[in-house]
Amino acid sequence: MTTTAQEPVPVSRADPAHPGYKWLALSNTTLGVLMATMNSSIVLISLPAIFRGIGINPLEPGNISYLLWMIMGYMLVTAVLVVTLGRFGDMYGRAKIYNAGFAVFTVASIALALDPFSGGGGALWLILVRVVQGIGGAMLMANATAILTDAFPAERRGFAIGTNSVAAIGGSFIGLLVGGVLSEVDWRLVFWVSVPFGVLGTIWAYKTLRDPAGRREHKIDWWGNLTFGVGLILLLVGVIYAIQPYGGHAEGWTNPFVLGCLIGGVVVLAIFCVVETKVDQPMFHLELFRIRAFTSGLVATLMSALSRGGLQFMLIIWLQGIWLPLHGYDYEQTPLWSAIYMLPLTVGFLISAPISGVLSDRFGARLFATGGLVIVALTFVGLLVLPTDFNYWWFAAILFVNGVGSGLFISPNMTGIMNSLPADQRGAGSGMMSTLQNSGMALSIGIFFSMLIAGLASSMPAALLGGLTAQNVPLPVAQQVAALPPVGTLFAAFLGYNPMAEILGPQVLGALPPGNAATLVGKQFFPNLVTGAFHDGLVVVFAVAIAVSLVGAIASLFRGGKYVHGQDAVEPAEGDPAGPALPAPTVSHAAPAAVDTDDTADTAEFATAGAPATPRGSDASSLSSGDRNTTGSAAVLTGRVTTAEGRPVGATLTATDASGRQLGRARADSEGAFTLRARPGTALLICSAPGHAPRAETLTIGVGGTRHDVVLESTTRGARTPVAGS
Repeated sequence: MTTTAQEPVPVSRADPAHPGYKWLALSNTTLGVLMATMNSSIVLISLPAIFRGIGINPLEPGNISYLLWMIMGYMLVTAVLVVTLGRFGDMYGRAKIYNAGFAVFTVASIALALDPFSGGGGALWLILVRVVQGIGGAMLMANATAILTDAFPAERRGFAIGTNSVAAIGGSFIGLLVGGVLSEVDWRLVFWVSVPFGVLGTIWAYKTLRDPAGRREHKIDWWGNLTFGVGLILLLVGVIYAIQPYGGHAEGWTNPFVLGCLIGGVVVLAIFCVVETKVDQPMFHLELFRIRAFTSGLVATLMSALSRGGLQFMLIIWLQGIWLPLHGYDYEQTPLWSAIYMLPLTVGFLISAPISGVLSDRFGARLFATGGLVIVALTFVGLLVLPTDFNYWWFAAILFVNGVGSGLFISPNMTGIMNSLPADQRGAGSGMMSTLQNSGMALSIGIFFSMLIAGLASSMPAALLGGLTAQNVPLPVAQQVAALPPVGTLFAAFLGYNPMAEILGPQVLGALPPGNAATLVGKQFFPNLVTGAFHDGLVVVFAVAIAVSLVGAIASLFRGGKYVHGQDAVEPAEGDPAGPALPAPTVSHAAPAAVDTDDTADTAEFATAGAPATPRGSDASSLSSGDRNTTGSAAVLTGRVTTAEGRPVGATLTATDASGRQLGRARADSEGAFTLRARPGTALLICSAPGHAPRAETLTIGVGGTRHDVVLESTTRGARTPVAGS
């Protein structure tokens, strides 16, 4: 046994070991998130101009599928692929997958702007290339949060993820404004505007982002990837087509194709869960759900995405279809002005998200995430009691508070989820989080849109029939229009078309007296006609949103207190304003004990079968409470735990003093590497692992870093060596 002092090795700023690397990672991932979210919203608001540019009317019955796939296709692809691509990041390097995502996204943006076709061919080109762009977006989203988690110490991750969240929301708002302006000039500019950001981000990512040393390749779980992808695709496709009318019904939930997709999706996802328990190296470790902080955070994520998606979609239709026309805005202008009038929502989020991220670093995620969702639920109550033709300042105040609540929730919740994960599972865990976010948004559009349609279908036909006949529309025409599914009317308002002008058409309007025709296509007729029916639909939608938000708040409440998986340092990093730093090893891959400051929290951690659970109250900083405030008195012990044949072992290591008092505790990662922080001096190092004889050694832990490897002897012949995270 030998002990050698670890000499500091000079590293470049682009090396993960460099103190400044975290800022490079933050700036690059922030640019990626900004570009991806801006591109999503810029397309949403520019759809009328895009379809006019390729010469197609998206509201014609045969073209609604084009419209739905332009809206939902990107979201579907990213939802399906983020877990797979996050796992690829764990296996082959998060920076590599992220960098490739920037390049794919940029090339797809260029291809979208160069659409060579028109009509249905042009629409198909845009849909297919948007799918490719979604693959690039999934590469970015699946690995951005994991890269930040790798780069930032545990006590600064809330700040980093909060900054990233601000960029995401800021990008959504910027996209709405930029899209509204550029689409008036040329629809192709909507796609060209992303290209400079993509080129810059691609070059910058390849020059600055690196993966930590020690990552090793694993086998690809083909069956897991296949069953997860197919199952999720079936579910989301079923929801997309459920929005469309079928067999005389206003919605398609009774369509055999829809039912087949939904049932088949559930069955295939059940098969995925079985597959993941049978393979040696699964795409997603189901054991991660044993971590209460992780599981509770994911449930809260899904519930928040469901309520948030429904809110945004309903507010857009509310503003564009009713409130803005009632207040004198032309339908063509309503998409841009709806974005402007929803600005208080963005402002509230931008104020609260970074603050809650920083505070959650100190106090944990539960208080802020739970409180944020409760605030969101209360704002839905406020929207529920507003009249359809509301006073804007009350509306703005409610949106602002809703944005504050969302900001309080998102940053701490994401940080809490990522802190709970072992280092070698962060990509897959981040992917699962993104999957639930994107799937929740897609599901909310389908579910809440269906609820709104159901409300309109019960009362809108009679209102249309009476209103049209009062304006001298022939009774057969009025009856035909009243029998149309409300989905076309809602999509017209959503896209900034005049609903009555689209439904009646120039032939019917031209045969009417000029005064009646002018009234029908005026700004007041349609909003006044459907206000009552629309409000009935909103009551159902917001009531469900309240319930969903409260379920998310309850899930968040049960996440436990501040929880950090692994030996991520809880002391501030060097140069951070929060205080002094501990000396850090050049490279750290260990994933040992968990930190949980709530004595009632469940600290069950992800481990292989038979691995011992982390004892309650174990301290990832490896410093006793009396040593935490001792500046400069900490030391770091690094090394590897292997068998005599060199196989890594997922062991637990504990350092004690002569009296038996614990000085530090650590857990070796999938490579057998560990990092243990303790007070300098002589210590008894105890190393144990299932299937191996425990080993105790006395050694001196020196200030500035000490290296020591441990060799364990297997006690089971031919047994598989347990490896953390395998």
